[in-house]
Amino acid sequence: MRLNEDSAAFEAFYRRHVDVVMRFVVRRVSDPHLAADLTADVFLAALDSAHTYVPGRGSQTAWLYGVARNVVSAQLRRSAREARAAGRIAGRRLMDDDDLVRMEERIDAERGMRGALEAMAGLPEGERAVLELVAIDQLTVSEAAAALGIRQVTARVRLHRARRALENVASPSARYVEGQA
Repeated sequence: MRLNEDSAAFEAFYRRHVDVVMRFVVRRVSDPHLAADLTADVFLAALDSAHTYVPGRGSQTAWLYGVARNVVSAQLRRSAREARAAGRIAGRRLMDDDDLVRMEERIDAERGMRGALEAMAGLPEGERAVLELVAIDQLTVSEAAAALGIRQVTARVRLHRARRALENVASPSARYVEGQA
């Protein structure tokens, strides 16, 4: 992709994917300012790493999910190390009241999915990552494998193991992830 060389191409790419990225982010964080910042960070990271996209390995959306997952994971690791919330959100852009209301509505709409993510918290990282991308973010197994940089068969095995592990959890969140609710 030549996003960093063509502003019109980047704008089209951004408009085509911003809602998908925003949904991905608000499922994982509950602060609207942080969600807005992370969404912007995902596109900055995508712009910086556009040269790494290989069309034969998956769709642009799958690749962007991989970028988004890395950005969100990095933020969560940073947050765990920081003692104060103000340090975690330094540099955020100011949002007006309408932006804040829209972001809070998105966060509320994804509250159930955050519950499903909590139910998956006990799974090993690799299994949880595949399950998140397939069950929650609605990627195909092939796209999830591409986003995680693993082989498709590895993704299928991890997905199977994750679903098996969740069968033993009797919470509503686990049934939702399995599609039984």
